[in-house]
Amino acid sequence: MLTKVTNDLLALGESTSSLNLPKGTTAQRPSSPVAGMVRENTDDNVIEYYNGTEWKQVKTAEQPILVDYLVVAGGASGGSQYGGAGGAGGLRTSYGTFSGGGSASESSLTLASGTSYTVIIGAGGAGVEYATSIANNGGNSIFDSITSIGGGYGGYFFGGTTPSTDGNSGGSGGGGGMGLSSGVSTAGGSGTSSQGFIGGGGYRGSGADYRGGGGGGASQAGQNAISAGGSTGGFGGAGLAVSITGSSIVYAGGGGGSGQITGGAGGSGGGGTGTGNTYNSGTINGIANTGGGGGGMLPYLPPDKSGSGGSGVVILRLLTSQYSGTTTGSPTVTTDGDYTVLTYTQSGTYTA
Repeated sequence: MLTKVTNDLLALGESTSSLNLPKGTTAQRPSSPVAGMVRENTDDNVIEYYNGTEWKQVKTAEQPILVDYLVVAGGASGGSQYGGAGGAGGLRTSYGTFSGGGSASESSLTLASGTSYTVIIGAGGAGVEYATSIANNGGNSIFDSITSIGGGYGGYFFGGTTPSTDGNSGGSGGGGGMGLSSGVSTAGGSGTSSQGFIGGGGYRGSGADYRGGGGGGASQAGQNAISAGGSTGGFGGAGLAVSITGSSIVYAGGGGGSGQITGGAGGSGGGGTGTGNTYNSGTINGIANTGGGGGGMLPYLPPDKSGSGGSGVVILRLLTSQYSGTTTGSPTVTTDGDYTVLTYTQSGTYTA
């Protein structure tokens, strides 16, 4: 005959006592789990269950869906004639210690279950041909309420009595074009607070000493061309290293300014190199999906066009147990320990 169970922990239908779940760290999960297993994860302070393929979090109102982000805008193009470099796209991140412009990293976002969130990837500013007056800013990148501003374009020297132009403002500022006459400087464009730095000013020395300023980067201002040495363009400001994917990658470097002898080097993080008589084909454009600025152009040398800015990127990081798997835009999905990382290189959505 059956004996009635009186242990409060087992008589679930007759007791007001609690049921104690197994608990432990992520490393202490069962080595051969089966579907339906439930446990408390003491690393993340959540209840999780095994669905036959992976461990998933039991979602409750007390367990918000938190996401870290990196949002990098498109870099700008360099100036078209004796041009300054394009500034890097603005960079905002909640992951790590720093965000762009030397600011502290931002707060994670809380997502609502079942809500779709928009991701927009900013395009790089298109390069411009010789004697074209105005280059192009980069496009903004967006994730929900987070907007990073496209980089500011590089200035130019159009010749004659037409004033040389300063770099334009943006996420990071563009470098100034060559000065109108000997000993004259131009100004770099301003960056956006908490996103990027100012561009460097252009300069014209005596004789054929033509120099464009470097584009600003996420963690450093572009170099003023007057400081770069004879007939050398200003270097691009360095980008910022962010490890949101699990690996340290540098984003949002400024482009290098043009120089009569040597083009300025692009900043780390995808900045293009400026054109000079030592120009090396293939390096003038900012690198795609880094937000790097394009290099400034020296006339009469191939490709006779300023460098284009690199397109932006949006990266999201959240607990794998909270990842819904519902996306558009075909992001690359990877894992880093207990976290899922989504890398968007084209616009799309994420549904929490």
